Amino acid sequence: MTKRRLIFLSVVTALALIAASCGDDDDTSAGDSGDDAGDDAGDDAGDDAGDDAGDDAGDDAAGDDAVAQPGEGVSVTMARADWSTGYFQAYVYQALLGELGYDVSDPAELELGPSLAYLAMAEGDFDFWVNSWYPGHLSWHDPELPDGTQVGDHLTVVGSELLAGGLQGFLATKSFVEEFDLKTMDDLNNNPDALAAFDAADPVPGNGIADMYGCQESWTCDNIILNQIAFSGWDNIQEVIAGYDAMVAEAIDKANSDVPMVIYTWTPSAFITNLIPGDNVVWLGVEDVLDDSNPTGQDGGESHDQRPGTSHAISEENCPMAADGNGCVLGWIAADIQVTANNDFLAGNPAAAELLDQVILSVIDVSLANVAQDAGADTSADIKGLAADWITTNRGLVDGWLDAARAAA
Repeated sequence: MTKRRLIFLSVVTALALIAASCGDDDDTSAGDSGDDAGDDAGDDAGDDAGDDAGDDAGDDAAGDDAVAQPGEGVSVTMARADWSTGYFQAYVYQALLGELGYDVSDPAELELGPSLAYLAMAEGDFDFWVNSWYPGHLSWHDPELPDGTQVGDHLTVVGSELLAGGLQGFLATKSFVEEFDLKTMDDLNNNPDALAAFDAADPVPGNGIADMYGCQESWTCDNIILNQIAFSGWDNIQEVIAGYDAMVAEAIDKANSDVPMVIYTWTPSAFITNLIPGDNVVWLGVEDVLDDSNPTGQDGGESHDQRPGTSHAISEENCPMAADGNGCVLGWIAADIQVTANNDFLAGNPAAAELLDQVILSVIDVSLANVAQDAGADTSADIKGLAADWITTNRGLVDGWLDAARAAA
């Protein structure tokens, strides 16, 4: 096992414990790369192979015709988000519904960003997805439909897929942070020397502003960052909104070359196998946690509220802010990653509704699947295979979920 792999596993384990410790911080049950998803969806041969794997899993679970199949004859359309860190979960759910007899579409055939997904789901264009990040995505429940109802009136948040599983924050080049004794994003904003060094090598050099890598457009995190910048008065920091794959590649190169940079990122993901807190980057905290004031006046911006701004149990080696003894305040709620489904679909399919409510995944398992994707297992067939392997490994747990779903039919 390589040193980088060992570092990654220890980081993921630590983050899983942190996420678990803050799972009760927000009472609302309710981020990203994936630009090549269309290529995966177009791989017909790979899809066929993955379908075979899912069918085999279903055949093994069914055993014989005596096992009830409440989804027999029912077609289900699911979508997935346009960030690759959510592909694995989508295929797990697809395979599990297949074991109940449902004919479930390949989520790669309908890949959407949040700005379109919730509207399309509310209008019945597809039945569910498993890639909601709450509370951030609650803003997409607010738009009004032609009949005067709101998007959220037609949707239900289901289950506990990865509660507090989405740890989020800002990573900065470690050597840069140490050189200028930075602990928070506020320190960067208020340090002329640090700003000058940052500006000399950032995406828009020479403009007098620290241009940080933010989020891809329409992922919601881009909107939240804009509100954070305005709320905190970071008038010397600006967000770059672009394709996340390209931004993270640049960020990795800079971190490994001791070049100043800041990037928003999250877990579970494979990003921290390359941007490793305590190794080439550290977390920068925030002094003021975004509230519901919506300083940039965005539609639904009140839902960008990140309070209470949990103080995470991250060491000062990984988060210099922790050296003050008050923990590492990343400025983001550890998001609940959950299923959102169309109400009519849930009402008409009680077995599917119960299954969606039953499934709980592990941050570590999802992160390890993301690592496998990052290492080259990134076609639809590969990721379906990872999902099938996970189901086989967790067959006892999975069968309990399926039994509950069949009982609800």
